[in-house]
Amino acid sequence: MRLLTFIHDGVEQVGVRRDDTVIPVSNLLPDPPRNLQSLLDQGLQVVLQEAVPTYTGPGIPANEVQYQVLLPKPGKLACIGRNYAAHAAERGADVPTFPEVFFRGPTSLVPHAGALVRPKCSSKFDFEGEIAFVIGKRCRHASEAEALDYVAGYTLFQDATLRDYQRFASQWTVGKNFDGTGGFGPELVTADELPPGANGLTLTTRLNGELMQEGNTEQFIFPVTRLIAILSQCMTLEPGDVVSTGTPSGVGSARNPPVWLEPGDVVEVEVAGIGTLRNVVEDEEP
Repeated sequence: MRLLTFIHDGVEQVGVRRDDTVIPVSNLLPDPPRNLQSLLDQGLQVVLQEAVPTYTGPGIPANEVQYQVLLPKPGKLACIGRNYAAHAAERGADVPTFPEVFFRGPTSLVPHAGALVRPKCSSKFDFEGEIAFVIGKRCRHASEAEALDYVAGYTLFQDATLRDYQRFASQWTVGKNFDGTGGFGPELVTADELPPGANGLTLTTRLNGELMQEGNTEQFIFPVTRLIAILSQCMTLEPGDVVSTGTPSGVGSARNPPVWLEPGDVVEVEVAGIGTLRNVVEDEEP
């Protein structure tokens, strides 16, 4: 099942995409949740999975909806740095023995087909295509064996980064949190449609159609099960929390000469079975 947050006829809704049609959740449930966060809080994804196959009512052509950020204000959006050994090496770093964790705030997020904003203060704007997973139920002290029971599904993330600001301090928060720099979507693909832990999936990032990054989730230093076990030792993971799993090698800053994002560039992150996250780069308005 493929869940999305969208606007149609000026109304923001949650829907299920089935082939080329989006079915509003309001057509499927008698008391529909107001957003995807509420749907996950109530565990209604299970009910929807039962309702969608037999639904024969009206829908909306998928090309008529405007995608929105899947979860505009996730309680937590944890990002994992250097989770591919080759990416750690290209940045001159050792392979981590414990996950490098940083957080993103909601104002940094933009939807599928939205603009990645290059800020006025820097031109060192870099791309980082990633797979993210979304927590579906409350989780604390999970073992690796049971970790996948807590995953609602998977989506894509563009962890676009201001490299100079990332390096101004020993931690990365500012370089990773400029407004409008985190592409997020397009859809939440429920875990039952993908291999356990999204293992064996190939991620690619293209810039203006040219392949820049390619990596397989089998190369994760910390797989999804390990990330959930470690994070849940520290914090309670709640429905709607997001974890972005890190980027493979090939980022622009590691190239010679460096490749920085410019206005008009088109960045696409693609994973078979999850979809394609597409964003265009724009300069920040004066």
